[in-house]
Amino acid sequence: MKYHLEFSKDTNDIAMAQAFRGRLFRDGVRDYDILDDVAMHGLIRNNEGDLVCTFRMIPFETPESLDHSYSAQFYDLADIKKMGGRSLELGRFCVDPEYSDPDIIRLAWTELTKFVLDRDIDLLFGCSSFHGAEIDMHAEALALLKERHLAPRRFMPAIKAPKVFEFAKNFRLRKPNLQLAQKTMPPLLRSYLMLGGWVSDHAVVDHDLDTVHVFTGVEIKKIPPARRKLFTGLLARG
Repeated sequence: MKYHLEFSKDTNDIAMAQAFRGRLFRDGVRDYDILDDVAMHGLIRNNEGDLVCTFRMIPFETPESLDHSYSAQFYDLADIKKMGGRSLELGRFCVDPEYSDPDIIRLAWTELTKFVLDRDIDLLFGCSSFHGAEIDMHAEALALLKERHLAPRRFMPAIKAPKVFEFAKNFRLRKPNLQLAQKTMPPLLRSYLMLGGWVSDHAVVDHDLDTVHVFTGVEIKKIPPARRKLFTGLLARG
C-alpha cells in the first residue's frame, strides 16, 4: 500500500489535521472550528510519513441532532430531518495538491464504507466545495448539477446563508458543456454523484475559505444496485 489511514487518537493528531487544512485553505493559519472537538479525524499518510489528506466525520443518531452539524450553519435542513434515521456528516475533506493520486480518495472511501455499514447509516451528507469563490469558475459544473443531480423536492435544503447563488434558477435554460463540467467537478463530489448522490439547488459563497459549496447527500439504501456493488466492493480492495 502506498498510503495508510488512521483516525485521530489525541489532540496532537487533531492539531496536525488543522495545520494541514490551514496550509491549504488559510495561507498557513490553523483552520479550526468547534466541531473539531467532537469529530473523528481521518489522516492519510504516504509511506514516508507525509500527511497527504485529512477529513472529518461526525455521526448523528437522530434527525433533531442535525441542527448541530456544520452544514446546518449554511442550509435549512428542516426537510432533510423528515428522512429520519442515522446520518454521517463528512467534512473538511482536503488532499495535498501535490498528490493527485486517486488511490488516496479510494482509501478514504474504503474507511467511510466500513463506518457507514457498521453503524447502519441512512444518509451520508456534507458540503462539497469548489475552490475559488467566483461563480464563473464553476458555471459548467453547476449547470450539470442543475440538469442531472438536484435533490428530490421533498428533501431540498432551503436557503439560510446570507450569500448564495441559486444556480437551478439562474441556469434554468443553460445546457452544460459536459467536458468542461466533468473537468471542473471536485473529485469528492464526483464520488458522491457516482453513488446516486444529489445536491441543493443553490450554492453557498464562502469568502472565508475562498470556496463555493453545495449541500450533498447520499441515501445509502437508494444507491443503485450496480453502484452499491462498487460501494461495498471497495472493502474487498481496501
